[in-house]
Amino acid sequence: MKVVVIQGPNLNMLGIREQRLYGPMKLEQIHQNMKTFADQNGMEVEFFQSNLEGEIVDKIQECLGDADGIIINPAAYSHTSIAIRDAIAAVSLPTLEVHITNIHAREEFRRHSLTAEVAAGVIAGFGPFGYHMAMIAMHQILSELGALKEAQAKAQAQAQEGAKES
Repeated sequence: MKVVVIQGPNLNMLGIREQRLYGPMKLEQIHQNMKTFADQNGMEVEFFQSNLEGEIVDKIQECLGDADGIIINPAAYSHTSIAIRDAIAAVSLPTLEVHITNIHAREEFRRHSLTAEVAAGVIAGFGPFGYHMAMIAMHQILSELGALKEAQAKAQAQAQEGAKES
C-alpha cells in the first residue's frame, strides 16, 4: 500500500504562520507522525509539498500507476483550482482531503472546496490530528479495496475452472 501525501501552498510555513489557527506543529513533525503510522501498518508513504498549482497537478498525475491512494491538503487551491480537481478525478485513486482548520467556520470564500467534490472524504477542523485520521481512513479504504479485488480474482478463477470442467 503506497500513499502519496500532497501538501499545498503555505503549508511549508506551519509552525510559523498564524499559530492561533494552525498551531505550533511544523509540517516535518506531521509527516514524521504519518510515517510512524505507515511503518506500523505496512504502508509506504511519500511526501510532497509545493506552492505551485502546476507542480501539484503534475504530482497527482505521477501517482497514477505508482500509488494506491492520495492524501491531499490543497490549502487555498481547494477553493479555486479546477485543474487540481480535474487531476484528482482523472487518476481515479482513492483521495482524502485534509484541512487543519474547519473551513466551514471560516471566511465565506473558504467554505466551498472544489476538490472535495472528487475526494472520497474530507477531514477538516481537527488540527494536525486530521492527518492521522486520514492515514487510518486510507488504510481502511485500501484494505477494503484489496479484499474486494482478491474476492473478484477468486470468483473469476472459480468461474474459469468451472468452464474447463464443462
